[in-house]
Order: sequence, then structure tokens, then C-alpha cells
Amino acid sequence: METKILYQKVSADLKRRILDGDYEVGGLIPSEGELERYYQVSKITIRKAVEVLVSEGYLEKKSGIGTRVISNDLFNKLTQTQSFTATVGQQGKLTKELIKIERVPAVPALLPSESQGTMLRIKRRYLLDGKPFAVVDHYLPNTLVPTKLTALRHRSLYKILQENGQTITHFQDKFSAVTLADSERALLESQTPLAIRRERKGYDGHQRLVEFSIATYQTDVVPYQINYDVL
Repeated sequence: METKILYQKVSADLKRRILDGDYEVGGLIPSEGELERYYQVSKITIRKAVEVLVSEGYLEKKSGIGTRVISNDLFNKLTQTQSFTATVGQQGKLTKELIKIERVPAVPALLPSESQGTMLRIKRRYLLDGKPFAVVDHYLPNTLVPTKLTALRHRSLYKILQENGQTITHFQDKFSAVTLADSERALLESQTPLAIRRERKGYDGHQRLVEFSIATYQTDVVPYQINYDVL
């Protein structure tokens, strides 16, 4: 029982560090020996913890190389597919930029009973080898935030939700083809007017909306590809 508790704790902490950006996509996590010394646990415990994150799609073990981070996507644990972010991360250096963080009026269509309130909006741009391919707006309708939003600039979406005691258990995706606005074309540095848009709603176990996001992808830079496992 104690071993099980230990490897779960180590796995959870490693995942937190991946989601917080301490271990970047494409980079290697510390060796087994280094992790043993850092967490003060056995090699078996470290291996079990790493196996959990490999099965969830965060890590990939390469013989003779080490264990590489292949995704920092919050939603890995929700699906048996390899996330789009993980797929992109295998093609080159994946980076993201925070464009804006602000409070905005709640959207009545999403929260009819709370339409007078506000939501937290986080806008990010994603780049592959320095070239923009996606812009994502995250809306958090039921999240308590500090008075100074600048305190959230370096926190991941996962960290913000975790600090508010929120967990996403399932989500819905809706895709459509769109014509980019001039501001979107500028952010994506796009030469074409068309893009794919994904609207995602993430819910907790009580069917409460935890996160709503609008992602716009420039697919001539990176095709929207998801790799599915056959179970």
C-alpha cells in the first residue's frame, strides 16, 4: 500500500511539473537515479510513476536516450487518443506565448444563470519552430482569481484549476471551418483566410462547466491530426 501511495505521489508531482512547464515538451526529464535521489524513493517506485505518465501520453521512453516529454496537455488523461499537442510536439520545438489575461463578462449562452458575472480569459499563441499555428482563448467561468491578474501570468491552466479545487472529467469538442478576421490573421501570420476552429467545453463530475475554449488552427502550417489507439 505504501509503495502504491508513493508512486502515485511521485507521478502526480512529475505531472504537475510537466503541466507547469518545468519540464518542456521535447525535453528529457531527469534520469531514474536523479529522480530516486530527489524524491528519496526506490527505483521501482520511480519506474511505476513514469509508467503512469507514459500510459497517459505525457512521456515517452527511448532506450539509450532517456524519457522525453511529449505532451503538456491537460486533457491527456481524459482520452485514449494522442492529443494534437503531443503530435505537434513530435514534429519540432513547440512553444507558447501568453498574449492576454483579463476578466470579461460571462457569456449568457454558456452560463444563463450567471450572465451578470465575469469570467477569466486567458489568450495564448502556439508556435512550432517559431512559426505560429494556433491561437487559443480559454474561459474559466467559476474560478476565483487574485486581485492582480499578473500573478497568474506564469501559471498553467492546470495549476489555476487545481488551486480552485476544479477537475475536468469529460469534454465536448465542436469543429468548424472559419474565415479569419484581420486580427487573427496577424496573430497567426497567415497567408490564407481560412482556418479550423475548435470549441471545447470541459465539465466536472457534476456536469458543471469548468472551462470553455476557442482554438483557431492554421492547418497549412500544421495539419490537425489525432492518432487513435485501437483498444
